[in-house]
Amino acid sequence: QVQLVESGVGLVQAGGPLRLSCAASGRTFGSSSMGWFRRAPGKVRAFVAAIIWSGGNTYYADSLKVRFTISRDNANNTVYLKMNSLKPEDTAVYYCASKKYASSWYKLLSSGNEYNYWGQGTQVTVSS
Repeated sequence: QVQLVESGVGLVQAGGPLRLSCAASGRTFGSSSMGWFRRAPGKVRAFVAAIIWSGGNTYYADSLKVRFTISRDNANNTVYLKMNSLKPEDTAVYYCASKKYASSWYKLLSSGNEYNYWGQGTQVTVSS
């Protein structure tokens, strides 16, 4: 089992930055990559970004890669999502997730169904 706990300030003004953290614990050696997803009000869950623990390769949703950056701290089993120039439409519950099986294929890394463990989610609200 891998436990994931997200954290980060939940309310920010439009145009501002915000960094989310996701701390992984438990059988973390069983995790090959980590992803961030979000669910906006009234919408389905959407892929945001992913990172491979070993090597640090990163993957982004096309519409977000300019403003969002995913990074990792292997020593502390923590993944971060830095979000810049936030917009009201970025308002959502953000989830981090752990994927067991290694892949460098974007199609798999961007699919929530490929992830084995999920955090509880953290609300991000961007005010206009």
